[in-house]
Amino acid sequence: MTRPLAGEPAPAPGRGRPLPVGPRVATRAQRIGLAAGVALVLLFSLWLFSAILTPFVLAAFIAYFLDPPATHLARVGVPRGLSALLLILALAAVALLCLLLLYPLLVAQITVLLQRLPSYVLGIGQAVREALAALAERLGPDFMDTGLQELAVGQAGSVISFLGTALARLIGGGVALFYVFTLVTVTPVVAFYLLRDWPRILIRLDAWLPRRSAATLRQLARDTDRVLSAWLRGQFICCALLAVYYAAALSAVGLELGLTVGLLAGILSFIPYVGSVTGMVTAVTLALAQFGTWNGVLLVLAVFLLGQVVEGYIIYPRLLGDRVELHAVWVIFALFAGGVAFGFLGVLLAVPMAAAIGVVARYWLRRYLESPLYLDPPRTGL
Repeated sequence: MTRPLAGEPAPAPGRGRPLPVGPRVATRAQRIGLAAGVALVLLFSLWLFSAILTPFVLAAFIAYFLDPPATHLARVGVPRGLSALLLILALAAVALLCLLLLYPLLVAQITVLLQRLPSYVLGIGQAVREALAALAERLGPDFMDTGLQELAVGQAGSVISFLGTALARLIGGGVALFYVFTLVTVTPVVAFYLLRDWPRILIRLDAWLPRRSAATLRQLARDTDRVLSAWLRGQFICCALLAVYYAAALSAVGLELGLTVGLLAGILSFIPYVGSVTGMVTAVTLALAQFGTWNGVLLVLAVFLLGQVVEGYIIYPRLLGDRVELHAVWVIFALFAGGVAFGFLGVLLAVPMAAAIGVVARYWLRRYLESPLYLDPPRTGL
């Protein structure tokens, strides 16, 4: 490179070489457009591939649950791939053991249900007829005539028959078996790869965050992880304990389908209040059909009332406590909204999305309460 001689003017800055161009600054409209575009692409992908995404979402949940023990094993010297393989194999062994132990019992109980279904229908009809007769005797014969009583009895028997047949087809049907086989074969493989590469996935996602908002997004992600892990892990333990309790207690009081109803009630307790109420109504109906007296019904009611007391005052406070920031109404709404929008896949994604939306809503609420829009005092006239 030649230097100018003494007395010569220096070349203009733009003549010898191009000026360095600084990074372009993204406008607010561009940032909003990018966020909206990513959200629309994700929603469209969920809608388009909702029929095949269930095994992958389940695998992501498994990887999320098993990441803490895998990280602990990696810290003590176990390779990440080996720890992921051992954890997935252990989980698969536990699931296979539960399937081998429980599925024959469930099939046997479905067989009992199909055999006893006619007598259950007669028992329910007789109980409804006696209740309506007692009601007519107390309120007067003009309140409910005989034709209306027979119609109510017939409808109650039809409902019981339909529910029993539908439950038998659901558990013992070929479609259900094929769906379970698909989940069993695909989910563990995907879960292993996700669990093995979980730290790399998080690092890659962190590298893709916009630099301007990276710190805020990391904090929102940490808050979402804290709320979601507390709710999911605590709720999983609660559901397992309640399923064992309801199945054992209902079987102990003599309910023939107590094992099936108890397990379903425990699993459905994932939905606050809905699972316990559904299980209680089902168990009371079956007790009324089986025993034909109110003594058996009162025993079943006592089982569920005791379960609610244990859940509300012992299990839930000790396992979840104040770490959970998801209100029961918000969880119920999210589960039903996800189910309506995307079916079973939406139910799986409902709680994570509810946790993320709740964290973002609390963040923006704090921003609003600290902003001049909230703090600016009203202006008085001159």
